[in-house]
Amino acid sequence: MIIDFRTSMKLAHRLGFYFFGFIIGLFLLMFFLGGKNASCDYSPNARVLKNIRIKERVFSKDILASMQKHSIDTADISTILASGSVDFGKSNTKLDSCNTYFIEGKAQEKKIGLHITNCDSIAKVNALEMLK
Repeated sequence: MIIDFRTSMKLAHRLGFYFFGFIIGLFLLMFFLGGKNASCDYSPNARVLKNIRIKERVFSKDILASMQKHSIDTADISTILASGSVDFGKSNTKLDSCNTYFIEGKAQEKKIGLHITNCDSIAKVNALEMLK
């Protein structure tokens, strides 16, 4: 006599086994990935911002003077690089060595635009605009 488990096992039992395995899988993922700084930066915007954030930032004297004039500090720039958005229409990404990006964001209730040149080891802030 052959028992066909597909017809003899009730739907509730099947769902119970499925969810039991699903929960065990979630606990294993939390155990293996819980202590790591895993992130899902797959969009072009997120990749560019992350790439700029991990590099040394260089500010010219003109930019520092402009930042002081508008009461903006480097923490505000870091906030914009964390939550801002890249305007690829105003950016120049066709260069061989260093691409230039225009990044918009808010800091201290001010809308700010940054022109940043992203090279291999540094990110240089070229211009700062106060947007409306």
